[in-house]
Parts: sequence; C-alpha cells; structure tokens
Amino acid sequence: MPKGFLFVAFGFCLGALSLAAQTPPSKTQLVILGTGTPIAYPDRSGPSVAVVVNGSAYLVDFGPGVVRRAAAAARDKHIDALRVSNFKIAFATHLHSDHTAGLADLFLTPAVEDRGAPLELYGPPGIAAMARHIRSAYKKDIALRVHGLEHGDPRAYKINAHEIKPGIVYKDANVTVTAFSVPHGSWDFSFGYRFDTADRSIVISGDTGPTQAVAEACHGCDLLLYEVYSIAWFATRPAERQKYHAAFHTSTAELAGIAAAAKPEQLVLYHQLFRPQDLDRADEVLIGELKAAGYAGPVASAHDLDVF
Repeated sequence: MPKGFLFVAFGFCLGALSLAAQTPPSKTQLVILGTGTPIAYPDRSGPSVAVVVNGSAYLVDFGPGVVRRAAAAARDKHIDALRVSNFKIAFATHLHSDHTAGLADLFLTPAVEDRGAPLELYGPPGIAAMARHIRSAYKKDIALRVHGLEHGDPRAYKINAHEIKPGIVYKDANVTVTAFSVPHGSWDFSFGYRFDTADRSIVISGDTGPTQAVAEACHGCDLLLYEVYSIAWFATRPAERQKYHAAFHTSTAELAGIAAAAKPEQLVLYHQLFRPQDLDRADEVLIGELKAAGYAGPVASAHDLDVF
C-alpha cells in the first residue's frame, strides 16, 4: 500500500478522533429512580425519574423509595446532582399513592441534609392539600428540628405547592417544562410532562390510558418515557380488572401505534406491568410484544438506576 495513502488514512483517523474529542457530552440526562407499580417488587422502587441538567435535578413523581434510590444514583452513577440535599424541585403527574407516597421523605430527608431552601412542588389540583397535610402531620418533628438542638434551617421545612394547568408550568436557565393532560381512568387531573433543554427534549407520559396527546407532545422528541402493561399479563386478569386497566393504562399493542406516531429517537418503558412469572424476562416480553404489534423504533425497558 502506498505510503501516501497510509499517511492520509492516518490523518483522517486522527481528525475523526479530534472531532469526537471536541464533541461535548450530553448535558441532559434522564435518570430512572423507580420503575415500579403498586406491586412491591424489591428491585423496583415506586415510579420516579429525574431530569438532570447542568448539575441541577428536576424530579417527576416520588414513589416509595425515591430518596434512597437518588442517593444510590449519586454514589453508584457519580451523578452529583442527585445528592439528597439537591432536591429542590419536583413535579407530580397525578396523585395516585404509588406516585406520591414518597413525598414526606422527599420533603423531610433533604431538609435534614441541609437542602437550604423550600421544596418547590408542582402538580395537579390537590397537591397543595397533600403538601399541607404532610407538613401538618410532621409539625412536632419540624418544630424540634428547627428550634431544638439541631438548629435546622427553617427554609428547608417549607413546601411551596403550585397547582398547575396544561401549558408551560416552569422555566429557568436550564429547562422549560410543559404539562399536558392525559386520560388516567377516573382521575379528574393527570399530566404528562415535556422537558426541553439546550440539547435534548424528553417527554414523560405519567400514568395514562392510550392517547395521542403523548405522541403530539413528543413529535420526534429525543426520549419518550412511557408506562406500559403486557398483553400476556392483561389476559390473566379477571374481567373487572381488565376493565380497570384498559381505562387507566396503556398496553404494549396500543403503545406500538402511539410510539410510531410520536417517532422518538428512543422509546423507554417504565411503570411496567407483567406476569409474576415473567419477572426475570420482563424486558424480553414487553419489547417482544411491542415489535409483534409493529413498532420498529429503538426501545429499551428501564430498570431502577438506568441512565439515558
């Protein structure tokens, strides 16, 4: 082979490596803190995800185990934004217990660990009452921590609750957050969220029955995080439970069409419902059902502490 060709090829490789080195890594990460449902699988904490942008964390939902999962992500994934004291902003999709049972922990544990600011809490009508009652339930604890020998920061023991409507609900230098309505059975208010940052667009369905609202919110987004249930699991449920799940949640077959219309760069499944016997092969089952229903795009079935 001519030396000139080797030189040119070598130079091309160096140039490609140089360009790769100059390409900045994504500043926005989606961290899965919990993929669970009301079913108490030990390896699946209650539903919660964090959008991490430029060292700031924005939480969506706060199911059981949220704070410990965040601490694990900070330690094991080296995501400093998920240190417990950094949790200052959270968004609720709806008020089901499996999505909100961690609120007391999210409010109080970061306060003990020097959050140094109130918890800014966004969610549907009813979130303010929930926050008020939780704070009232821990009135004695808060008084002792603030006025006792701990000398806790009184700012950290406050919750500023913001009841939202569809539209832009939050904006700062890192992110614009847009809420959109989704149908979740008989709930009067349930929201999905779209996060737009300088380098990524992320859409989170929350709990929802089948709807094109999520596809419209995504419209080619970088990441689409969507709840889902297995049609094999659904077939094992009694008739009254099938009626419930069909109204409140989305099957793999239904999601295949929604995701095809949404055209995300990456579809991510969470809040997965599947047969107990499929626990160790849930990813294979869910993705197989999606593909059998005609979805051909990139898809991953999330586990707690996955990062996208």
